[in-house]
Amino acid sequence: MIVFDLDCGGCGQRCESWFGSNADYEEQRSGGLLACPACGSAQLAKAPMAPSVARKGSQSAAARLATLQHDLLKDSRWVGDKFVETARAMHSGEAEAERVHGQATLGQARDLIGEGIPVCPLPLPVVPPNQVN
Repeated sequence: MIVFDLDCGGCGQRCESWFGSNADYEEQRSGGLLACPACGSAQLAKAPMAPSVARKGSQSAAARLATLQHDLLKDSRWVGDKFVETARAMHSGEAEAERVHGQATLGQARDLIGEGIPVCPLPLPVVPPNQVN
């Protein structure tokens, strides 16, 4: 079985559909057998998507990185887009020093390092706490 994300040319909706093979998808598409679940349009086309590649072993490298990052951040507070000002305030003594993580551009991170403020990029993108499902 193979899973494809399909984009509807009629309403713009994206849906997921399972097929026995790519040939089965092509046969159903060319035969007009596919329909958008939102609007019923037959204007469905495969959407760009990342391939799912199975890993050997019980845990993939990405899962190990995610676990490592979770462990690194468990005692850290999310400050979001206030990261740069929070880091500067802690460095100057205006705020109590603590472990924080948030968002900064590459230029902002370079500026902080130039000011002697230690920062470190995280190995994976961090999902803000209010966006975790």
